[in-house]
Amino acid sequence: MNHIRDVAVIGAGIAGSSLAKSLADRGWETVLIDSKKFPRHKVCGEFLSPESQSMLNTLGLRGLVESLQPSLISRTRLIYSYGDALEIPLPGIALGVSRYSLDSTLHRAALSSGVHMQTSTTVTSVYPNDSGYKIETKQGEERITYQVRAVIAAWGANCRSGLPGHSPNATVKNTYIGVKSHFRGIEMEPVVELYFFDGGYLGISPIEGGLVNVAALLKRKAFRNTEKTILGLIDAACRRNTKLYQKLANAVPVPGTQAAVAPVDLNRKPTAWDLIPNIGDATSMIPPLCGDGMSMALRSALLCAPLADSYLCGEISLSRWQHEYSQSIKREFKGPLQWGRLIQWLFGVPVLPRLLLSAAHLTPRLAYGLVQATRLKESNS
Repeated sequence: MNHIRDVAVIGAGIAGSSLAKSLADRGWETVLIDSKKFPRHKVCGEFLSPESQSMLNTLGLRGLVESLQPSLISRTRLIYSYGDALEIPLPGIALGVSRYSLDSTLHRAALSSGVHMQTSTTVTSVYPNDSGYKIETKQGEERITYQVRAVIAAWGANCRSGLPGHSPNATVKNTYIGVKSHFRGIEMEPVVELYFFDGGYLGISPIEGGLVNVAALLKRKAFRNTEKTILGLIDAACRRNTKLYQKLANAVPVPGTQAAVAPVDLNRKPTAWDLIPNIGDATSMIPPLCGDGMSMALRSALLCAPLADSYLCGEISLSRWQHEYSQSIKREFKGPLQWGRLIQWLFGVPVLPRLLLSAAHLTPRLAYGLVQATRLKESNS
């Protein structure tokens, strides 16, 4: 079965769904493809930072997201293993919302805009040709071929695409693992809490429906001898921080909400273009403790959409699209990524976090400044 479309977006997460909707709103025949079945639970902090609000508004999504009745979050609290805590106000109101609900809402919005969506569909190959690209897919026993003028990668950090010459992450060392689960029975203020301990950190954030999202980034070698289940890893992490153990003592995991991902590579350089344009985590990933990953996904979609539109209109060449998009990603993401990786490294050195927290108590603007350095700045995109 063959189909002709203007553009294909591979990956139906936040970045991919937002971009597909934006292109369909501009009148382009857009197909959105993902290998996973939705709705699904995904390892994520499930935290939409204040910086994301204007972007949701630009994409016409803010009202839909607010209709999910997300938790409103106004500050961050850092708790280290020896019990000290530091509270940092956020520069606005953040939203706590599960990916299970958010992805479903973004998909409905994309479909309403005319996007042709194919989930549970594996992309087996992507071939450049004179007319653009030929994409071969498989859904169960059915094979579908698309001929498109442009392809955009929104396939996340750990893709295995069929694009000739494309083999990202082939040398990634399996250093970190991410795990998450929703819980009931945890009393939460309007705050996202980050607990640090030997071997990683764990975030607790209120989401919709009175539930709490618990997500951890763990060094695999530090948890080599623990139970290899998601809840087992979370329990092992809790036992390394007394305050965290007490916080989750009466928590009840919500069945079916557990998820894991590995490897997690925090050192990838931003790759805006790798034979085709990349958006979201396919471009780069800021360390999870910075809490700005979903905002960066939205921003990459907003940066890519008008350039893709200009290319499809015939106003710019493919090389011009590549140059301008690559420059914009470098300009807007370089600073936050560098600061985010520095902070990630600082909290991984045994003595430094205690010194940093002590200094931040004496000079609160230091902590606020570090947080702000990892955030995206306002954009006219």
